[in-house]
Amino acid sequence: MTIQLRPRHPEKAKKPDSVIPRKPKWIRKKKIESAEYYETRRLMRDNDLSTVCEEAACPNIGECWSKRHATMMIMGEICTRGCSFCNVTTGRPDALDVFEPGRVAQAVKKLGLRHVVITSVDRDDLEDGGAGHIAQTIRAVRHQNPGTTVEVLTPDFLGKGDAAEVVFEAAPDVFNHNLETVPHLYATVRPGARYYTSLRLLDDAKRANPSLFTKSGLMVGLGESMSDVRQVMDDLRAANVDFLTVGQYLQPTPKHHPIDRFWSPEEFEQLEQIARNKGFLGVSATALTRSSFHADEDFAALKEARDRALAESV
Repeated sequence: MTIQLRPRHPEKAKKPDSVIPRKPKWIRKKKIESAEYYETRRLMRDNDLSTVCEEAACPNIGECWSKRHATMMIMGEICTRGCSFCNVTTGRPDALDVFEPGRVAQAVKKLGLRHVVITSVDRDDLEDGGAGHIAQTIRAVRHQNPGTTVEVLTPDFLGKGDAAEVVFEAAPDVFNHNLETVPHLYATVRPGARYYTSLRLLDDAKRANPSLFTKSGLMVGLGESMSDVRQVMDDLRAANVDFLTVGQYLQPTPKHHPIDRFWSPEEFEQLEQIARNKGFLGVSATALTRSSFHADEDFAALKEARDRALAESV
């Protein structure tokens, strides 16, 4: 009997292939597979958990897992959106697993994490977009790990009314939602989303809880200009976003959005300086920067930066 495998990206099947350019030397990363790496992988399997590290083919997985850092991806492995840059499977998701929040909390405890990042697929099929499940996961982690800080990287909850308020009320330490790209590229890069809806979500998070750290991320190399990125920075600062990550887009397959160009290390240094001059409390801008890369260290730096700013204002 022949088993028909579900295609990973059915929405991209008819798209023409594009050549994936060779990575420049500053993006190539040596593969790391330590004993800690395999232990982290085993814990994910034993607890039946998905990670964005694997599903999104993150280039930093070896380094992070060797430090026992894994970004949990909840609500399944199948996303209802079909963003042209993303490697996560697209399709019709399975029902939510009510026991998943507890398993995430157990994994955090076993890994000994002092800071955890929890993300998810988009769940447009759910009435609340999965907001309630995210909130339950935050509470479960806090219950089993009272000393652990929690960062969530959420969907946009487009068309779900006030669903995001449920997440805000669960009081994560960091609320992250990535804009991903500049406004004029949304139609081709992030067609299921709306730029100003995402921006408003970040603004709402800060208004709901001014002490909450807010965070957003961008990819470059999709066809944007430096002035485009500067404008997005201004928009994020107008929404009082605290932390910005900027990384190089890497094309997962020939069917995904083509790489426009590779930004140089000098350009990333320039982006970081521009962002700091605009008033972000924290900035990470390198070719291999990703939303959750070094998130524990970034959170500690954020707290120090806020404390320093408050002391200077007295």
